[in-house]
Amino acid sequence: MAAPRRLRATLGASVEPINRDSPQYRRIVRIPDIACCPPRRRYLSGEIWSKGGAAMTRADGERPGAEETAGEAAYRRIRADVILGRLAPGRKLGLDGLREIYGVGVGTLREALNRLAAEMLVIAEGQRGFAVAPASADDFREIAELRLLLECQAITDSFAAGDLDWEGQVVAAHHKLAVLERRLLAGETADSTLWKHYDREFHHALIAACGSAALLETYTAAYDRFLRYQMVAVVFRGAIAAEQHAALLDCALSRDVARARTILQAHVQGCVDHVVHGGALTPFAARRSTSRGPAQPSGSRAVTSGR
Repeated sequence: MAAPRRLRATLGASVEPINRDSPQYRRIVRIPDIACCPPRRRYLSGEIWSKGGAAMTRADGERPGAEETAGEAAYRRIRADVILGRLAPGRKLGLDGLREIYGVGVGTLREALNRLAAEMLVIAEGQRGFAVAPASADDFREIAELRLLLECQAITDSFAAGDLDWEGQVVAAHHKLAVLERRLLAGETADSTLWKHYDREFHHALIAACGSAALLETYTAAYDRFLRYQMVAVVFRGAIAAEQHAALLDCALSRDVARARTILQAHVQGCVDHVVHGGALTPFAARRSTSRGPAQPSGSRAVTSGR
């Protein structure tokens, strides 16, 4: 295990501050092709990790081509806005309002929303149209249990099969997350999208060697539903979360599956308790029945330490 430790020491060096207006920033915030999400797709929307999320172009500045229709682009962008909380839980999704925002026809929007309904990110209300899936403590707990079930199995398989290249990917992913966590612990503000991108990238790196495309696909769909709740809360839990991430890295390098599963259980349950007991979901209970305005995505939010 000497090589991974040397790599980890090298990556522990200081880095330059991130310039979020640079082309490099827009490239690094795209998810690598390590899992299928949504089902049957080999990428997670680059729009989710772009700065605006509602721009007509893709995150790398390229317009949709033959391989991606306008309908596919609209689907990705709406999905991104739902997962990142730009379209709040319970928000009514009027087709006329969406047409103005996303620049596609009603038929295309209806198809995209039906796909999102199948992923349980949107609910179809019959003749009343569509709405963003509501948020509740019970739903969050259920999603968390599903995530744990899948991630614990994937960690077991990935730790058994991972090679040196996999270790390097895990260390690199943790390094980027740890840099942002150190800034948060120092009291700095950070873009919530970039923070959760690195969090997501690290957890996916841990399980990337599991060897099952079906498991990765199912896990990623569950993770994104979990991520939606985290983006609603946008509060960093502090040193305990950072310490748990570092402990998971150590478990990966030492192939300590039992300890990793124990840490992961505490990590996920701690997040659920923090969101639920902190009252972050309370504002969305009333919106479930009262929000009928046009669906206008909100902008990216900053996250600060919850210490």
